[in-house]
Amino acid sequence: MAGVTAVELSCAELSVRELNEALRQLPDGTAVRITQPRGRHNLAVGLSARLDITIAGNAGYFIGALCDGPRIDVHGFVGWSVGENLMSGTIRVRGNASECSGASARGGLIVIEGDASSRAGISLKGGTVAVAGDAGHMSGFMAQAGTILVGGDAGPSLGDSLYEAVIYVGGKIASLGSDAQVEELTEQDVRTAADLASLAGFSHISPENVTKVASARNLYRFDALKDQRY
Repeated sequence: MAGVTAVELSCAELSVRELNEALRQLPDGTAVRITQPRGRHNLAVGLSARLDITIAGNAGYFIGALCDGPRIDVHGFVGWSVGENLMSGTIRVRGNASECSGASARGGLIVIEGDASSRAGISLKGGTVAVAGDAGHMSGFMAQAGTILVGGDAGPSLGDSLYEAVIYVGGKIASLGSDAQVEELTEQDVRTAADLASLAGFSHISPENVTKVASARNLYRFDALKDQRY
């Protein structure tokens, strides 16, 4: 593309610290290709520039964590906590993701084109997590704000201790967690699910057929001393 600066950085030649420092020196609009990631952890973290980053292979933990703006496209699988504490920007994983995808994300969009392991969207604080396949147990645990879309099935204890986040599931739900409940879809819910599926590129989801999971809000008034019960 005319006017776009292209940079290639190799994990075989640079340490993680050196690679991230090189990324932080790049101006907005730079296209970056990270080669031979070799499952390295903490790639492309703490970035605020509007970079277009491609990671050419499988990567480790905390990919794209603490970022505010870049677009990151991982051509492979990732480990724990991809997009942890994301503020803005987009992270797309063209494979499966391990635990805690999008943990504490406050903004931005995290797309998992495969399956996500347990606790996807844990403590979500306003970001959006979209999983094309299945999500593991306790996904949405303590999610405070934001939206989670699961195209496949959801594991046990979905939405445990959920606050104001909303979860949409295209497949089956093994079980709900504490204080989570299924709610009737509204027209706005259908539009929201449709918009998110379109944004994520998920053509296999029928927005009018998803299951909506939200908080029953009983824990808002939880009294640890009342009847000595949880």
